[in-house]
Amino acid sequence: MNFSDLGLRPELVAAVTEKGYTEPTPIQLAAIPAVLSGRDVLAGAQTGTGKTAGFVLPVLQRLVAREGREPRALILTPTRELAAQVAESAQFYGKNTNLRTQVVFGGVSERPQIDKLRNGCDILVATPGRLMDLVQQGATSLGKVQVFVLDEADRMLDMGFIHAIKRIRALLPQQRQNLMFSATYSDDIRDLASKLLSNPQGIDVAPPNKTADKVEQTAYRVPKDHKRHLLAHLIKEGNWHQVLIFTRTKHGANRLAEQLGRYGIQSSAIHGNKSQGARVRALEDFKSNRIVALVATEVAARGLDIKELPFVVNYELPNVPEDYVHRIGRTARAGSTGQAISLVSPDEVTYMRDIVRLLGKDIPALPTPAFEIRDFGPAAAAADEDRPPRPQGGHSRRSQSGGQSGGQRSSGGQQRSSGGGGGGGARAPSVAPGRATGPQSATRSFKPRRSGGR
Repeated sequence: MNFSDLGLRPELVAAVTEKGYTEPTPIQLAAIPAVLSGRDVLAGAQTGTGKTAGFVLPVLQRLVAREGREPRALILTPTRELAAQVAESAQFYGKNTNLRTQVVFGGVSERPQIDKLRNGCDILVATPGRLMDLVQQGATSLGKVQVFVLDEADRMLDMGFIHAIKRIRALLPQQRQNLMFSATYSDDIRDLASKLLSNPQGIDVAPPNKTADKVEQTAYRVPKDHKRHLLAHLIKEGNWHQVLIFTRTKHGANRLAEQLGRYGIQSSAIHGNKSQGARVRALEDFKSNRIVALVATEVAARGLDIKELPFVVNYELPNVPEDYVHRIGRTARAGSTGQAISLVSPDEVTYMRDIVRLLGKDIPALPTPAFEIRDFGPAAAAADEDRPPRPQGGHSRRSQSGGQSGGQRSSGGQQRSSGGGGGGGARAPSVAPGRATGPQSATRSFKPRRSGGR
């Protein structure tokens, strides 16, 4: 089946063809006819399945032609990046129509957005906070909205947008079509759907909370203090050219980007404290391969559309298992393959078990390769560990994860080599994997737990 068979107008099909797509994805096959029918829709689709086109194309067709200045379709997204990408898709797919799309989000000046809104639009893509600000200033009205789309609804709730969503819903006409898309389902999502949607058509193209089949998922068990050294080793030895890395905190993202830079790995951080301009530049540098590593917080787990991204690394595991699904959904998109690697410290084993239980399948824990621990000096160590530099006294940095070698004491199952390397302590020893009783020889797995245990 092709896009013409779904009932789309020729000008929309022409834009899709120009984009290089010939066959609809499963979510598009299900969602496009449902939206065109005028029914409310509740769709569960993992990231990277083509869901944006699944609602943008039929919304463009339903609006048909330009009318007035007020938006007739409102698409809410949780993040600036996702808003920009959805708007870009709507503009491209609607290029052969006279429909106008505008996008508004926080982190940038309001004035240019207000000016564009006053020129009118048919489709408005927005983040909740900025939309409410502009509505209160009279920059736009929502009184003529015919189609209301809530994209990444589960992420909306995670980010605390439920009250803003309710306020926006109160400003919409009673008679409208509602579309709700979510990668995962929870009780809160089902509750929101019951209040927002009327007799919706349910669409579920993949089992809830499952990751893309083509993502190869593996893990390494490694002490927290050694994670950055192992990561640098994997990037350099594997000759990785593009890797998206997730941390839990904004400060941690900045710090890791700096640490990787000391290894000669071009890196940038992207998170909520970065200006919109800085976030756009970092993303463009990453997409164009001007940097190797993009270090991100959860804000980037949704909405980043990076074609054929080969590697995603969970530098720190999320404490909400569903967020793991969104993170690794950045790779293996649109039919491509990819790898998701998790670095699991002893304090994160419970998080990994919760993730495995959610997925319902094992994640292999691979033997940890030998890697070098480098000491960049007291100032760098202080910045890395957020503590004052230790007094200089000729003490070299030791591995905290090894057996014993040459009388040097270590304590976690890895060996410190007595190898040379000059530089006055600028270079620390290599670390080999294994317990005190010997090196690892077989792959282990994190296994799903039986229900009822924790």
